[in-house]
Amino acid sequence: MPATILVINGPNLNNLGKRDNSLYGTKTLADIEGDISARASELGVEVKFFQSNHEGSIVDFIQESSTGASGVIINAGALTQVGYSILDALLDAGLPFIEVHLSNIHARERFRQRSVFASKAIGQLAGFGPAGYIYALDHLASVVNS
Repeated sequence: MPATILVINGPNLNNLGKRDNSLYGTKTLADIEGDISARASELGVEVKFFQSNHEGSIVDFIQESSTGASGVIINAGALTQVGYSILDALLDAGLPFIEVHLSNIHARERFRQRSVFASKAIGQLAGFGPAGYIYALDHLASVVNS
């Protein structure tokens, strides 16, 4: 049975393609999910996608889906700086996770530069645009399949 990786996107990522293209690019979330699915197929892993603008919904998804999963890729969006309940759910799940950001949060406003996830993630990718998800998937697939 192939490993399943959860791909979680937080607030406003459902508006990709309509948001500031200079920061977030022109791809929609559906485009990015399509790219991730294609790469997952090549790697022999399954992916399960979830997006919500609500912190509690993300926590519920992690709690409900982590049992059958092997790892998590998360772009918490604006919850990156304050999503302690999401972090707790990830830690309770005991799964390796990688934090992804389309823009380079470290080159943006000071309040965006802090992440509650970074110290517990196995890695953070920021500023690589949609390719960051693919890089994260490649690495996480190698971790969960080793």
